[in-house]
Amino acid sequence: MTVDSARLNVGVVGPGRAGSVLAAALARAGHHVVAAYAVSEESKQRAGDLLPDAVIMEIEQVFERSDLVLLTVPDDALISLAVAIADNGWCRSGQFVAHSSGSHGIGALDPLTENGALPLALHPAMTFNGSSMDVDRLTGCPFGVTAPDDLIPVATALVVEMGGEPMLVAESKRSEYHAALAHGSNHLVTLINDAMSLLSDSGVERPDKFLAPLVGAALDNSLRYGDEALTGPVSRGDASTVAKHLAILEQQSPRMAATYRAMALRTAERAMAAQILNPVAAAEIMAVLGE
Repeated sequence: MTVDSARLNVGVVGPGRAGSVLAAALARAGHHVVAAYAVSEESKQRAGDLLPDAVIMEIEQVFERSDLVLLTVPDDALISLAVAIADNGWCRSGQFVAHSSGSHGIGALDPLTENGALPLALHPAMTFNGSSMDVDRLTGCPFGVTAPDDLIPVATALVVEMGGEPMLVAESKRSEYHAALAHGSNHLVTLINDAMSLLSDSGVERPDKFLAPLVGAALDNSLRYGDEALTGPVSRGDASTVAKHLAILEQQSPRMAATYRAMALRTAERAMAAQILNPVAAAEIMAVLGE
């Protein structure tokens, strides 16, 4: 069976923020979301809101009713879940099984593949809140896709049907791929919130409004121009300014100071590699940073 020849009956194990949205996108494309396994009341409510045709049932029944099963559970739970499903014989030969984990490839599904399942790793590079609006956010969303060669057409077709843009990621590169996304997005949230806390402490009443244009421009420029977008005291070699920053941050929060120092060091390294920061100024910056 391929997604071109028939609409699939879809089941979801773990209809959390990602699982419910992906399943809803498949339903919008014409597939039939028939079953879901949910434990928490929140997940059951989300399934009821986004997947009204899905019946809440046990995992074994989800597999019985589905041509494609989405295993949308936390990354650390995926492998043990696959082992349990295989050990219980719930998965059948020829059944599509997909997960949305960024850090895992299809190797996490090996216990099911050995039983004849058809494995797919479909990771949307997007953050979800679990609402119906998230389905629209999949439009144009990149998906990190890993699949056996003969299943790549199926994997990419499913992503396109959900509105996404499939991008192939090698099995051996999944951890590197996911580290890049987590570092760029999750740590950005921490960085911005630390900056807003500092602005608030300095007396700025609307730190979010104050930061928005600066951060927006910095993000846009970095995506467009790479290291050429670097600005600020480190890239200019203003060692005394960096020293002042570290001094005040040590008073405010030693942990924040440590983060600033690590990021400033990495900024200096990239600025030197891009020949934005000359060696003499770089040495002064490194001395201030304790390197």
